[in-house]
Amino acid sequence: MIMTDTLDRYAPHALAVLRIATAIIFMLHGTQKLFGFPAPPSSGLPEVFPLFWIGAVLEFVGGFLILLGLLTRPVAFFLSGEMAVAYWMFHAPRSLYPTLNGGDAAILYCFVFLLLVFTGPGAWSLDGARGVQDGRAAKMS
Repeated sequence: MIMTDTLDRYAPHALAVLRIATAIIFMLHGTQKLFGFPAPPSSGLPEVFPLFWIGAVLEFVGGFLILLGLLTRPVAFFLSGEMAVAYWMFHAPRSLYPTLNGGDAAILYCFVFLLLVFTGPGAWSLDGARGVQDGRAAKMS
């Protein structure tokens, strides 16, 4: 019981670490497609406004908002949907198995963002500083 209470006390911070790490890695997908950093995608940089470019903007801007913990729940909801669409449009047609179709990251992002929809950003967020959190998330931070 004491161990659980101790772990529960750090849950908002663990959630924040998950949110921040996820956001940084997710943003790198956007910077790769938009700016060729850290290296351009093998298919080259996308043209402005096609679906691939729009996805890159969502990854960069949405990832940045998640990193800050700003508008976390609506942005996470949107990004979760983006990753579900990305999986079913681009990965699933290649193979049924995520390890073969390269879609395992998209699935993980989808469910991590879905988790943030329900938990909120955890500690160290602009949402928390603005007093936007409610319910369980407010108790956690």
